[in-house]
Amino acid sequence: MCTKLTRRGFLGLSAAAASSVLVGTACSPSPGPGRIGLALGGGGARGLAHIPIVEVLDELALRPACLAGSSMGAVIGLLYAAGKSGAQIKRLIDDFVVRESESPFEALRRFENFRWMEFLDPDLGNGGLLSGGKFVDYLQQAIQRTRFEELQIPLKIVAADFWNRTQVVFERGELAPALQASIAIPGLFTPVIHEGRALVDGSAVNPVPYDLLQDACDTIIAVDVQGTWTPSDDLRPSLFDAAMGSSLIMQEAMVRARLRNRPPTIYVKPQLRDIRVLDFDKADTIYAQTTSARESLRQRLEALL
Repeated sequence: MCTKLTRRGFLGLSAAAASSVLVGTACSPSPGPGRIGLALGGGGARGLAHIPIVEVLDELALRPACLAGSSMGAVIGLLYAAGKSGAQIKRLIDDFVVRESESPFEALRRFENFRWMEFLDPDLGNGGLLSGGKFVDYLQQAIQRTRFEELQIPLKIVAADFWNRTQVVFERGELAPALQASIAIPGLFTPVIHEGRALVDGSAVNPVPYDLLQDACDTIIAVDVQGTWTPSDDLRPSLFDAAMGSSLIMQEAMVRARLRNRPPTIYVKPQLRDIRVLDFDKADTIYAQTTSARESLRQRLEALL
């Protein structure tokens, strides 16, 4: 039966946990979830919250039939589509992020040959500070895949055509230009010039691209990792926060409009707070802040099963 998007609590969970998962509509067959589609949204470092969500699917022995991702969601989606488990993705991320509990010396000693330095590929004067190409190369080496057709799960990666202000969806061909374009946050990473177009961050046009899966899957799980920030004492955002925050306002408006029009079966929004786009050193905090959403999702999926 089709129902409107509603906020629903779960037995034994806190109010915060209950509010982190929205139960939506989709006319999915019963019993069971049928074909599962998983859409992972953008958010920079907040995208690490996707990993505990993937771990829930692993623990329940559920494997999506299709995936879609924007920006950092495309990164996690690629690793998952290539066959990596949630635990393996977490270990891979740990290889190049500093943990909050580590001293700078401990972090440098742990990194193999200062591999993280390879990702700092300055590209000043070309529309951004970094190119992102070396990070994409690292991911491709980790999964030993270079084309969409080689992935275990069909994946759609979203980017934005800067000049035409339109969505570009990659689902076949070379992985590198699609991923590099999808993570190209304007002002931080340089746009990707591909097939006559200047491509930037997929979150600019589709922050949580679950709509790309709705015609192909029965049960759609959409994961929104935008999060919230605590206002400063004088309420004035910093220059960086003002630039990034303005983008988030527009992205949240887009997500809300899509939710009103055609919501997913399950909408997951972890209660992430005060995590900036480059706060990868806060991985432990991000995982902890995702706990309520993770457990809510587990109960919702167990009910479907």
